[in-house]
Amino acid sequence: MSPERYMRCPECDGKVILYKNPIPTVDIIIDCKSKSMGKGIVLILRKNVPRKWAIPGGFLDYGESVEDCAVREAKEETCLDVELIKQFHVYSDPSRDPRKHTITVVFIAKAEGDPYPDDDAEDIGIFTKDSVPEGLAFDHNRIIEDYFSKKY
Repeated sequence: MSPERYMRCPECDGKVILYKNPIPTVDIIIDCKSKSMGKGIVLILRKNVPRKWAIPGGFLDYGESVEDCAVREAKEETCLDVELIKQFHVYSDPSRDPRKHTITVVFIAKAEGDPYPDDDAEDIGIFTKDSVPEGLAFDHNRIIEDYFSKKY
């Protein structure tokens, strides 16, 4: 455990402990019907490190609900307007993201139309259970395996 760090409270000038907490994120498994790309789940090729295929998602903004974050991140990275179907699962393994300790809330969503890469996405694709690339970013292979094993 790292030594405690402090800051001064701007209201009372008292000492406040700065805790090192995990960072909340969302990921969105988008089941998409596209005229040009077919039917399946949307993955993005990340522009940033790690530069791998990944489930669309990102960091929760202060004051934002996880549901609003999921809709925003889906739009920013895929240009799709999604309908959230349900919250799927929470993944919290401290090693899931090599950059920092994150906790992700995964949503299942649906969309129709052609996705386009934007924001942090360099490329985009629609994949079936049998065509998902190996070696996805973070723990996304596990998330997708869980999704397909529980899909009915």
